Amino acid sequence: MKISCIAVDDEPLALEQMGDFIGRIPYLELKASFKKGFDALLYIKKNKTDLVFLDVQMEDISGIQLLKTLNDKPFIILTTAYDQYALEGYELEVNDYLLKPISFERFVRAVERIREMMKPANPPEEAAPMPASTQEYIFVKSDYRMQKVVLQDILFIEGYGDYLKIHLITKRNVVSLLSFKKMESVLPPGKFVRIHKSFVVAINKIDSIGKNAIQLAGQNIPIGEAYKEHFFQLLEEKGLLK
Repeated sequence: MKISCIAVDDEPLALEQMGDFIGRIPYLELKASFKKGFDALLYIKKNKTDLVFLDVQMEDISGIQLLKTLNDKPFIILTTAYDQYALEGYELEVNDYLLKPISFERFVRAVERIREMMKPANPPEEAAPMPASTQEYIFVKSDYRMQKVVLQDILFIEGYGDYLKIHLITKRNVVSLLSFKKMESVLPPGKFVRIHKSFVVAINKIDSIGKNAIQLAGQNIPIGEAYKEHFFQLLEEKGLLK
């Protein structure tokens, strides 16, 4: 599977290096390179783009400003010489963060992670291995301790790069260094469903369902195209669609 990508950086040498790195990875396909964030924004809105390598500081608009204008974001890997943007980037749902100067080894780890995240093009196969579980709670590592999470309290789980943010009805949300695959393996089957590359939701907590999004706990959560068919099929199998 080819991953279509673009590179955005106002530094010519950085843009050249990124093009070189992308060219070394057989499954990456560089569609375009941009020195201006606004030009990249127009391209993303008009063309299907799987992955964006995005510099943070640029002359016209910053990478952060660009991200804030996108509703349906592609996968995003931020590239910058300043690590203070990491937290804001994760809040904007970026998938990884490369600190300049970027080594090829670190670049490879980042794109391999993206490829793994893109693999579940057929969600039913991914969901099938989830074992039955009668557990009422789990413990996850958070802030150097093991935090108890009651499964019935989970509203939805949101991906932030290498981290998951577990949103709870108690509003005391938990952030943990976990993968979706690991988290899904301990969730009760049939009670949670992945509806987007960045979201797993508790089915019984959904308030309403639209064509491309659901409403849950006052939040609008998108339904990804790759997960839509499985999501509605699961609801039909459970007899929830009338």
